[in-house]
Amino acid sequence: MSLLVIGSVAFDAIETPFGKTEKIIGGAATYISLSSSYFTKEINLVAVVGDDFPKSKIDFMQKRGIDTTGLQVKAGEKSFFWSGRYHNDMNSRDTLITELNVLENFDPIIPEAYQNCEFLMLGNLTPSTQKLVIDRLKERPRLVVMDTMNFWMEIAMDDLRQTLKMVDILTINDEEARQLSGEYSLVKAARKILTMGPSFLIIKKGEHGALLFHQDEVFFAPALPLEDVFDPTGAGDTFAGGFIGYLASTEDVSFDNMKRAIIYGSVMASFCVEKFGTERLENLSQEEIQARAKEFMKLSQVEMLLV
Repeated sequence: MSLLVIGSVAFDAIETPFGKTEKIIGGAATYISLSSSYFTKEINLVAVVGDDFPKSKIDFMQKRGIDTTGLQVKAGEKSFFWSGRYHNDMNSRDTLITELNVLENFDPIIPEAYQNCEFLMLGNLTPSTQKLVIDRLKERPRLVVMDTMNFWMEIAMDDLRQTLKMVDILTINDEEARQLSGEYSLVKAARKILTMGPSFLIIKKGEHGALLFHQDEVFFAPALPLEDVFDPTGAGDTFAGGFIGYLASTEDVSFDNMKRAIIYGSVMASFCVEKFGTERLENLSQEEIQARAKEFMKLSQVEMLLV
């Protein structure tokens, strides 16, 4: 099943307690596409970069089965750049530099060959841009998944509410769920957010796992305890890529199958944080992925005699 991914392809410079990098490849669409490429090979990318973006990285995406026809390369312009420093707890960070560059006036052009997509993953962009993508598709995809962040809740809430009405699944973290809903309890927050449009809600809790909500059903997936976390940048996008990639490969959008997709999203995110940037995601084997999926299953499997 064809998957359309919209988002940023960019440069990052990262500093953590384990070290620092110069400019490396990042961006929401990069992580989503690479992660989903381990599950499905019909991935179409719509994004924008400057001519400073290395062609070798675009070639690598194509080798992973990612169609880059929709990747705009702006001559004489620079790619989006973000620099950040993580605190010792690795859960909080300071943004040092944000340069929008080509992303400031990004106009998402959907190639005709992408129009028949059945799965749409809207990476974190302005809500108005995400809505524009949906409007430009001639037919509504079978499943629309949207990621967003607290920044848009602060400066573009009206646009965000309009876009939420058009999607099937929203993925946000626990802090964002509380901000969007005005509720501290995540159960109450989920109930309120599900009245805003989405049929499903995924609340990411970082090292504490992820929650999936649908009507009165709730599913919780733990995070894998890791000895070393080098760089959490892109973990949420990698999670989203594993999630939507698995759904696209199985062609099953039931709640039960979404539970499995949550596990595979968590699997991919656990690999992402083990190295800086996309390094760990570039050369995974299916054997590694399946072995780690079994580790996740062991975390929550227990036989009990009810009394």
